[in-house]
Amino acid sequence: MVTRSTCLVHVQRAWPAFLASCECLAHGNPSLRAAVSASLSLTTVARAALEAGAASDAERFFQIHFQPWLVRPDGETSRGFFTGYYEPEIDGSPVRTGRFQAPVLSRPTDLQDMRASNAPGWDHACESARVTPDGRLEPYPDRRAIEAGRIDHVAQPVVWLEDHVEVFFVQVQGSACIRFPDGTRRRLIYSGRNGQPYSSIGKILIDRREIAPEEMSLDRCKTWLRQHGLETGQPGREVLQSNRSYIFFRLAEVVNEAAGPIGGQGIALTAGCSIAIDRTVWPYGTPVFVAGDFSSAGMGRAPLGAMMVAQDTGSAIKGPARGDLFIGSGHAAGEIAGKIRHSGDFIAFLPRRS
Repeated sequence: MVTRSTCLVHVQRAWPAFLASCECLAHGNPSLRAAVSASLSLTTVARAALEAGAASDAERFFQIHFQPWLVRPDGETSRGFFTGYYEPEIDGSPVRTGRFQAPVLSRPTDLQDMRASNAPGWDHACESARVTPDGRLEPYPDRRAIEAGRIDHVAQPVVWLEDHVEVFFVQVQGSACIRFPDGTRRRLIYSGRNGQPYSSIGKILIDRREIAPEEMSLDRCKTWLRQHGLETGQPGREVLQSNRSYIFFRLAEVVNEAAGPIGGQGIALTAGCSIAIDRTVWPYGTPVFVAGDFSSAGMGRAPLGAMMVAQDTGSAIKGPARGDLFIGSGHAAGEIAGKIRHSGDFIAFLPRRS
């Protein structure tokens, strides 16, 4: 059983990440991906945390300012569900070459976010739109149409990768560190999405019995896709295009080699301390204690207990007890992240009522 005291012994490790979120909350910094607004009480706690500073007793601070709440999404016996993600580190080129043939696209100039739109008759299942030449709004093209060149006139390649598999998994993770042939490194940072629904190709391959659930991993999935062909109409490409969602990026300098990628809150993520949440439910900066047995994914030999901070979001992260754990950067982190599909306790720490 997870107790309040069990949660609090893990607070100190997440304290720097929490303070980074507090900086954004206290100063009203805009987020990279809009989320539900933080309450006045959470903003007040954020200011108090910044006053306490990095050397503060985090456990004592949380005892005074927060109350833990176990989130049961579907009744008394239900639990949360967790996946993992990471920052890929891969080779790429600023120009198309014989090796690098698949483009990563910039945000299209005609992309309109429709989530807060009051346009008459608009189906909000489509979160993005564009205006047709005759002035009508239409859903933004899906992955298949984009890869067929439908938006080439309004979106430019920001970098070229080896194939569509690499582009796809960069989009799934929401970021990447790109190694250029001259030895320089750049980061891909989220810059928008086409608003079409997200589908897990891992689940599709499992449901079709192409890969057994116990064999599913990042490498196994990539291998299957490449073995079954990535040209238009081939099975591997068809599976990729079954996910209609498409992510756009911008390219940025790597300012701090030690820092993680930029998450939805607009700050660098911290491996083992940052969690992506449903941004329509939880505000950024919400502390979340994650408890569960993740040993089968390579996360230790015992049940995990980790205090994390809501600093990111994702298209597939839906529901009050749904979390995506940021594991880190590079291939080893990717192997762990790809194996996480675990139930566990989602314990949200909310400011105490004054």
